[in-house]
Amino acid sequence: MNFIKTFFASVLGSLAAFGLLLAFVLIIVSGFASLVNTNGPIKTISPNSILELDMRTPIVERAPRNNQIQNILGLSEKVIGLQDIISAIKIAGNDPKIKGISLRSDYTTSGWSQTNSIRKSLKAFKEKGKFIYAYGDFFTQKGYFLSSIADSTFINPVGSLELKGLASEVLYFKDFQDKYGFKMEVVRHGKYKSAVEPFLQNEMSLENKYQITTLLKDIWSILREDISFSRNLSEDNLDKLIETNKISMPEEALKSKLIDGIIYEDVFKQKIKVRLGLEEKQSINKLKINEVNSIKSNYNYDVKDRIAILFAKGPILYGEGTESIIAQEVFVETLEELAQDDWIKAVVIRIDSPGGSALVSELIWRSTVKLKEQKPVIVSIGDIAASGGYYIATAADYIFVDPMSVTGSIGVFATLPNAKGLLDKVGIRAQSVQTHSNALGYSTYQPITKTFKKQLKNGIEKTYNIFKERVINGRSLDPNIVEELAQGKVWSGKRALDLGLVDEIGDLENAINFAAKKVDLKKFNVIEFPKFEESLENMLLGLSIQSESNDFLENLSIKQLLLNLRKLETKIDPQYIQTLLPFEIIIR
Repeated sequence: MNFIKTFFASVLGSLAAFGLLLAFVLIIVSGFASLVNTNGPIKTISPNSILELDMRTPIVERAPRNNQIQNILGLSEKVIGLQDIISAIKIAGNDPKIKGISLRSDYTTSGWSQTNSIRKSLKAFKEKGKFIYAYGDFFTQKGYFLSSIADSTFINPVGSLELKGLASEVLYFKDFQDKYGFKMEVVRHGKYKSAVEPFLQNEMSLENKYQITTLLKDIWSILREDISFSRNLSEDNLDKLIETNKISMPEEALKSKLIDGIIYEDVFKQKIKVRLGLEEKQSINKLKINEVNSIKSNYNYDVKDRIAILFAKGPILYGEGTESIIAQEVFVETLEELAQDDWIKAVVIRIDSPGGSALVSELIWRSTVKLKEQKPVIVSIGDIAASGGYYIATAADYIFVDPMSVTGSIGVFATLPNAKGLLDKVGIRAQSVQTHSNALGYSTYQPITKTFKKQLKNGIEKTYNIFKERVINGRSLDPNIVEELAQGKVWSGKRALDLGLVDEIGDLENAINFAAKKVDLKKFNVIEFPKFEESLENMLLGLSIQSESNDFLENLSIKQLLLNLRKLETKIDPQYIQTLLPFEIIIR
């Protein structure tokens, strides 16, 4: 018995020691990573270099705080921040030693507006007289859109090219609900608020079909124009090529002038050598994104003036908030700190959110208005700032948007899961006892009461009117015009500009430069917010050790199921009333 006790005590002691050692290592690594990030230039660039861009790496608005730890320990995939990519391209364009870019964009995880921002940066790079060569084993539609900016685009002989136009698909659940007895109780305002439509009917409404069609056409017009110009094709000819559905094979794509060559990757590398004037045995000096960014210090200690970027990413939920969830605790506190910081002269809020809790949207809106009383507040819309995301944006002095962004969705709804029908089918009854007639409120197991539904409807009407008021005052629009633009309708950034919902087409860099001009700053540092507490717990939460089956289909199905559950989870909130995107937009 003593032996067993001693054995387990030794095991526990060893585990505790290992845990402390791991904590110590993580703290040291974190500190080292921070030093690497904040110090001055640490990379010397050799003449005749190229920047190597691999857009197959996951791209996010803001790279995770503990990303360096994950990379060093090799515990998860590398993730690149959008601004890191754009910064590297800009620095490379200004460095005479960097002659060109080698681009891999077979596929990309970035959204359409993010991809458009990268493409604009590549275009500016080319305009400096430098070259871009692109290669892919295959090209998805988004990947090809990015690579089409290159001087020359090459594809693997057994690859394929996807260029088919845009589509969006919506699933409808009414028959499923009727069959199994589990349904969503729905209360909404706005006939275009079609997030709830799939629970009410079996077919897409004319209103929903109209807004999706309009959105797709707006985005496609931008894609068509940019691809046609880069590839020296007419827009009509490009549409005709796509309609024939005969351009997916490399030979067909080459014949149609969509690509410049069908070669293997080793031959592609030889072409870069030739362009650089290298001999066959000489190696190409390739630079990664982080190496190029290290050329220039990201902070000037001689300059005290700052512009803050507040990243608002993810659904809007009641609670604390994280790097991927917008919530009142972190964001309201951050906005208050920014208002009081005298070194921060202006604030840019980068919004990438489909919306969520109406209450939290109002709380953040209020804090943004108070911040605006102290200093300029500029909004930059990423892939999406719809419903609650747009609600927050209306508090700003000025709004920038990408033409491919999704915005608007001025409308309100509530959905409540109800299992009464399902319980009846399996023989389960819910009984309740209450002191007053409405004490139970809403129950998942009993029919929604008229009193509760009326109360909820009144709340939705009130929130809808407040939302419209925010838009009317924030955008200086006529109330009748706002009512026309509202009812949950969604708009592309391109159309939102014409309608007066935003002020200018531009990306985050445009928003930062505009903010600087507004406060007459020529030199300034850019500081990112929110700041999340750095603790061992947060470090460990940031590490994602993955263990997967070798069965591709199994991994795919499990991941898809978890993804759907997580999406559903983000829409559940203690406050029923939601200002959320009217439908989940997946543009393919």
